[in-house]
Amino acid sequence: MVSKCTDMNDADNLIEIYNSVFCDVFYAADKNVVLVHWKKYCELEQYREPLMKALQVINAHSGCNYVADTRDGFEDNPLDTKWVAEYFMPKAKEYGCSIIYFIIDKDNSLKEELEGQEKDASSILEFRYIYGIDEVEH
Repeated sequence: MVSKCTDMNDADNLIEIYNSVFCDVFYAADKNVVLVHWKKYCELEQYREPLMKALQVINAHSGCNYVADTRDGFEDNPLDTKWVAEYFMPKAKEYGCSIIYFIIDKDNSLKEELEGQEKDASSILEFRYIYGIDEVEH
């Protein structure tokens, strides 16, 4: 079931696509982005399921880009890192995504993990670091 989400601090008009104790996925129509808000550590199926939902959104909306809100938690299991590099990023590109945005905290406390993902896919996608969804260009 798709419903409107009104309690996110940084965006209006978010449509909820998926939610779990680990992660929420929204579509922001005004920015044409899928927003994945990580809430706490997860791995394998719990990590991949919301990303598969994000791919469905990217595929359904031409030119849709991807935003990962990492401020509340984001760490990678090496198996998931490999899956993102070999499956998620190429599929996102195939479906029309051209920019991956990482919403970071002011200290960029997850710098190493994020730079690792960027390094794995910088040849196919552009990466940008932002402090809120309001910085997404459309």
